[in-house]
Amino acid sequence: MRVIFDPTQISRPTAIALGNFDGVHIGHRHVIAPILPSALPSNLRDRANNLTSTVVSFSPHPQEFFSNKTRSLLAPFDEKVALLKSLGVEQLVLLPFDANLAKLTAAEFIQKILIDSLQVELISVGFDFHFGSKRQGNVSDLQNIWSDRLTIIPEQTMSFGSVDHAPVRISSSNVRTALAQGEIDLANSLLGRPYNLVGRVVQGKQLGRTIGFPTANIELPTQKCLPRDGVYAVQAIVNHKKICGVMNIGLRPTVNGDKRSVEVHLFNWQGDLYDQELSVNLIKFIRPEQKFDSLDALKDQIQVDCQTALNYFALESTAIC
Repeated sequence: MRVIFDPTQISRPTAIALGNFDGVHIGHRHVIAPILPSALPSNLRDRANNLTSTVVSFSPHPQEFFSNKTRSLLAPFDEKVALLKSLGVEQLVLLPFDANLAKLTAAEFIQKILIDSLQVELISVGFDFHFGSKRQGNVSDLQNIWSDRLTIIPEQTMSFGSVDHAPVRISSSNVRTALAQGEIDLANSLLGRPYNLVGRVVQGKQLGRTIGFPTANIELPTQKCLPRDGVYAVQAIVNHKKICGVMNIGLRPTVNGDKRSVEVHLFNWQGDLYDQELSVNLIKFIRPEQKFDSLDALKDQIQVDCQTALNYFALESTAIC
């Protein structure tokens, strides 16, 4: 997949999906699916080789531009690129969201960006997509021009929990809320995959080794959205092999930690992971982070946490690790 920052490098004409797509969750995939070559309508299918499937997004996120505050992301740049590539998207066009783009009217956005720059022939958007200065443009403006070549994806919901539980809207904000509350099952269901942390293993204080539980300390992208502090059952990918373990996210209050850290203890693993990239899937929230009276008490609890994770993995109908 090509990643385009320079509009002169865009492959045209295009079939585009418009949006921010943070997390590339199930709802986003519904928006992206109609622009892929296999999904083109019959009147355009014979032109499939000429239309480039394109995701059009913004950098930075418009909310970040207007607030002048860094926004945490479910999928930082490299992760988003990998996810879009896995779907079969041919190019990602990142529009520089600056003062010039922000002041474009809806009509100017359509003409200058969609028609002149992207040469759009097919569009897919979510039902609530807005564009142009002060978000004045909406899907009706697009429908007036592209008519039968516009796909509008309705609000996506899913059932979760008990039968009488109200359907949950599939959205990035609901994924964030679920992560903040430690509801990993819900977050993973909305995403359609386990929430993933990817980072480089760095040198820690090696306190875990002194109590029999060596950990890999993961340095994550600064914009990565972290879930609730606590202990999780996880699945790591090491040398293309799945290995189960437990992860702690938090300040490590028992040892007077003053910096939030992410540490993973892998079951039945021996080896050096320093400076390697480690990919970790969050599977189950076990407990909140807490302060213990001693290292021995912490060690006892870690043993309980490990057994809790092992029991959970053993109950899964399909082997996770």
